[in-house]
Amino acid sequence: MNLEEYFARTGYKGSLEKQDLETLTDIFQHHIRAVPFENLSIHCGEKITLELEQVYNKIVRRKRGGWCMENNQLLGWVLRRLGYDASFLGAYVFNPHQNAYATIMTHLLVKVVIDGKAYIVDGGFGVSYQMWQPMELVSGKDQPQAPGVFRFTEKNAIWYLEKMRRKQYIPNQNFSNSDLLEKKECRKVYMFSLEPRTVEDFRFQCTYLQTSPDSLFTKKSICTLQTTDGFRALIGWTLTETTYNYKENMDLVEFVTLEDEEVEKTLKEKFNITLDRKLVPINVKGFYTI
Repeated sequence: MNLEEYFARTGYKGSLEKQDLETLTDIFQHHIRAVPFENLSIHCGEKITLELEQVYNKIVRRKRGGWCMENNQLLGWVLRRLGYDASFLGAYVFNPHQNAYATIMTHLLVKVVIDGKAYIVDGGFGVSYQMWQPMELVSGKDQPQAPGVFRFTEKNAIWYLEKMRRKQYIPNQNFSNSDLLEKKECRKVYMFSLEPRTVEDFRFQCTYLQTSPDSLFTKKSICTLQTTDGFRALIGWTLTETTYNYKENMDLVEFVTLEDEEVEKTLKEKFNITLDRKLVPINVKGFYTI
C-alpha cells in the first residue's frame, strides 16, 4: 500500500506538503470523481470485507469502488498518512420511506481537524447526497455546494445532516414519477455523534448489510459516480445522469433503461468498472432515492 499508487488511481497531481483545507478538498474531489460508490460485490458473488489491505487492493489495484466502510476507511488512511488529524465517526442513515433514522449505525464518516476547526469528509454516500467539499462542523449554517445546500444542526450532542435540492427537469416523462426521484426539496440524510469510532465498530453492520433481506443493499444493485458537473448512477437496469444547475435553480435528470447485455458495457464506459464475476442486477421498488 502506498500513496503514489492511490493518487495514480484518483488522478491527483497536486501538492502533498500542506495539510490545509484547499489540499484536502482537492484530494477529496479527485476521490469521489474516480472511485464509485457501489455495492456490486453483493450481486456478483463476492464478499465485502473491512480489512484495509483488501479494501486498498479492490479500489486502487482492481479499480473498483465501494460503500462507505471501504471508501471512507481508505480516505482516512490516506489523510492520516499525509499528516492530517483524521478520525472516524459513525452515523445513522435516514430512511425516507419509513420517515425515520436507522436503529443500526451503518455509515462510517471521517472527521478532520485543521487549525482547530472540525470538518466532516464523507466520500461514501453517492448520488445527490454526496458532498463535494469537506463540511465545516458548525450548527445551523447553510453550506452551499454544487449538489445543493447542505446543513448540519446539533441538538443534545447529536448532529443532523440535511440537504436542500433544486427543482428537477426530467426530459423522459416516462420517469417523472419514478420511485428513484426524491420528491421533497429538503431531505434528512443522517445523524451522528462525535464519539470516536473504529473500523471494528462496523464488523456486524458490514455482514448484516450484505446478507440481510431487509438491507437496502441486497434489494438494489447500485453504482454511482460523481462527475465534474453532476453524477451518474446505475440502479438495477436504470441508468440516470444528473447535471447540476443546468438552468438557474434546475437540475437535469436523464433516465434510460438498459437491456441485460448493455449493463456490463455501461459499467465499463460510464464508471470505468470491469467485474471479475457476472453481475445479477436487482432493483426492488422503493427504499432508495437519487
